[in-house]
Amino acid sequence: MTSSTDGVIARSKAHLVRLWEQDRAAFGVWSSTRDAAVAELMAASPFDYVCVDLQHGHATYADLPGMLQAMRAADRAPLVRVPWNDPASIMRALDVGAFGVIVPMVNSAVEAAAAAAACRYPPAGARSWGPMWAGVRDDGAPAPGEQDAAVLCLVMVETRAAVDALAEIVRVPGVDGVYIGPNDLALGCGFDRATYRDSPAVDDLIEGIVTTCRDAGVVVGLHCSDAEMGAHWAGRGVRLLTVGQDLALLGGAISRRWAALDPATSAGRDGDPSSRPGY
Repeated sequence: MTSSTDGVIARSKAHLVRLWEQDRAAFGVWSSTRDAAVAELMAASPFDYVCVDLQHGHATYADLPGMLQAMRAADRAPLVRVPWNDPASIMRALDVGAFGVIVPMVNSAVEAAAAAAACRYPPAGARSWGPMWAGVRDDGAPAPGEQDAAVLCLVMVETRAAVDALAEIVRVPGVDGVYIGPNDLALGCGFDRATYRDSPAVDDLIEGIVTTCRDAGVVVGLHCSDAEMGAHWAGRGVRLLTVGQDLALLGGAISRRWAALDPATSAGRDGDPSSRPGY
């Protein structure tokens, strides 16, 4: 591999940083499948980033190398949501080729500091040296400081404890941003599955996190149910917005294609399993 290919990780982060320096939002998609062809397709899309979900998605660490190689073919390195705030999980995702991690359920400044430390080599952090692809690149792995500069560490705020500790979390060195998980946030704060659309209290809760992050100069991200939600919160200061998930996008495309058929062709077969082949 050439040094230009080795720069995929740095370029993927730099793209987001350029948008944020202009106070513009980055819009991304979520990868929940374990299929390398789907991963490459998503990486080749015009969205600003792709995140591979190892917490609630189908992929495992065994799938990750192949998926990330496929994404590199599209000149894209992904973010990876790791399963938990565990140093080994974070380091493994970065070794394989992610340009950053989203760390779930971070509830305190101490936990945020542990996530940040796992993302960088000493003396800035505690990451262990072991880049997976160093042996197959022409010039080996980039220097530790160069890799540190190319990493993005985002911690998830999705509990009452995290909201209460947010002012301390955003001051932790090495925490580049906060990513809001609105479903767990509503559940953890006593609002069940309510959203900003139907609950002023949930709207105020998310707005408070956004304000605290922006006042501290920290990027704030949000997991969105649809593009409309992404556009809405982009207008309210959120700068990293996930607006689609691969399985949901595929399901939507299937529904639209079926709806586009001539009514005479599809009559009587709108979702009835008994009308399908094999029944």
